[in-house]
Amino acid sequence: MSSRLFAKKSIDDLMSQASDSKTGFKRALTATNLTTLGIGAIIGAGIFVLTGQAAAQYAGPGIVISFIISGLACAFAGLCYAEFASMIPIAGSAYTYSYATLGEFLAWIIGWDLILEYLFAASTVAVGWGGYVVSFLHDFGIHIPTAYTAATGSVLVNIPDIGWQQVTTNLVSNLHLQGIDINSLPHVTAILNLPAMFIVAVLTILLVIGIRESANFNNVMVITKVSVIILFIAIGIAFIKTANWHPLIPKNTGVWGHFGWSGILRGAGVIFFAYIGFDAVSTAAQEAKNPQKHMPIGILGSLSISTVLYILVALVLTGIVSYTALNVADPVAVGVNAMGKGMFWLRPIVKIAAIAGLSSVILVMLMGQPRIFYSMAKDGLLPPVFSKVHPKFKTPYVSTLLTGSVALVLAGILPISILGELVSIGTLLAFVIVCLSILVLRRTNPGLKRPFRTPWVPLVPILGALICFIQMAALPLDTWLRLIIWMGVGFIIYFTYGIRKSKLRNSGNIP
Repeated sequence: MSSRLFAKKSIDDLMSQASDSKTGFKRALTATNLTTLGIGAIIGAGIFVLTGQAAAQYAGPGIVISFIISGLACAFAGLCYAEFASMIPIAGSAYTYSYATLGEFLAWIIGWDLILEYLFAASTVAVGWGGYVVSFLHDFGIHIPTAYTAATGSVLVNIPDIGWQQVTTNLVSNLHLQGIDINSLPHVTAILNLPAMFIVAVLTILLVIGIRESANFNNVMVITKVSVIILFIAIGIAFIKTANWHPLIPKNTGVWGHFGWSGILRGAGVIFFAYIGFDAVSTAAQEAKNPQKHMPIGILGSLSISTVLYILVALVLTGIVSYTALNVADPVAVGVNAMGKGMFWLRPIVKIAAIAGLSSVILVMLMGQPRIFYSMAKDGLLPPVFSKVHPKFKTPYVSTLLTGSVALVLAGILPISILGELVSIGTLLAFVIVCLSILVLRRTNPGLKRPFRTPWVPLVPILGALICFIQMAALPLDTWLRLIIWMGVGFIIYFTYGIRKSKLRNSGNIP
């Protein structure tokens, strides 16, 4: 039984599948498209929301070190992904890689984990998108009813000179210090987050229409947000007050994860959500024109560019304003405010960039998930309907519509904090498995053709797996419990459906 659970797909079969022109996918993506897809997914909520929040709650100005730690982990994992993506250039990402190296059961685990990553990530970023859109429209006198701008059941209060804010422990504490009784302020209980649901619906339709159209939309969004981020960095350097960087690592409060070095690690685990996009590039392998050459460029290129931008924004933002003021939904806008009234013209531009940036992240996340479903369904582990490709648009339209529908509901009813932490731990687990898979395949099949080779094996994959696991360990216990529950549901589905329908197990080609 155990040998059948860990049965592996033949690399030769996978390569044959990769070269099969009858898969229905259109090979339309160049190295530039793949790189911008990666940047589109990486540069988003991390730079516009999480940078400030993680600095305020966990790491202080040391959030820069947190980004470096997460960036290193991603660099190691990215090198491993690049080898796999060039060697096995088919849709499926880490799921497919695990099937070829670790066996079917572990492949199911990683596939189910990737659902957690992509599906919940799209919902998480949609919530951030909604927040910036509401703020942007408010600046022009357009007001969406407050009850329809936040997660179901969320309580919001109207703070003088600031506006509607969701009630949190930090908010109550800050108002108390200012002598304001939160009970005296107007309250509203949210019903649904309609802006977040709207953007998921629009981008789902775009993805059904076609991959090239989606890639072109993403290119425009990436150019917009990267240009504004560079503008913010260039202007912000002149407003840096080096005193805001001292102390670089604030003294720990006595609670693990709240400042000090434990806060640096907690911050790295939380903001890891910001880096998840580069592995989405690997899900589009069957739509790349020259995957053996272009996949490594797309993965490593997008990761490198995004990491540099993250570190620079973190340095500038914590230099312009004290980290204690950054626990807000729009920390970059707070940084612009701190530059003075003469720079207020930059505020709407930053919001436009944030909206564009978050749009492209949602797009890439919604693109990645259906392609995971497609690969799992082709292997028989999910119902065949998930592998249907539209006869005209050449996209996996059924799984795209399903993914979009579920993400739409999650974005409308769940808060960003729960969604974000689940995505981080799911992503970290995926990276650990990919790094270990490189070690396994190098040992079991050393002579396999590898258009791109991960350097310094076994050092790189070991460091990648180790750093990712340390960041997982630094996440809150509640997040681990939710992961365990999610994986438990996955086990039930595998042992009641997948194990019986597996095409590999039913082919008679395993012992």
